[in-house]
Amino acid sequence: MYAIPLGIRLYFAYTGIVPIRSYLVSFTDSEGVEHSVRVSAESLYEAAVEAIAAFKQSVLADAPLRPGARLTISVKAPEERHTITVSKVLSWLEGVASSPSEKIKKTRFT
Repeated sequence: MYAIPLGIRLYFAYTGIVPIRSYLVSFTDSEGVEHSVRVSAESLYEAAVEAIAAFKQSVLADAPLRPGARLTISVKAPEERHTITVSKVLSWLEGVASSPSEKIKKTRFT
């Protein structure tokens, strides 16, 4: 354990509020055509699930997205970019929730 000098207090604040950010999610289909959709979400995985749902309503209406397909996710403000597979998104969605709020979110997506 670390000793804290007299007169110094450590304050930690966590409100539990995660800002909703804008994400651009894209993938390249079997014919080499890149598709993308902009979604709003609180996390990378939520953005992936929202995008998969949007793709299913449009470009993937006739053909399912393969579990090995790579989703490229760009976070807007601040700018970030991530690549994950659909199977990892599905594993997260089907996995144990780490908090009651995450459980509610996952239930909303299923």
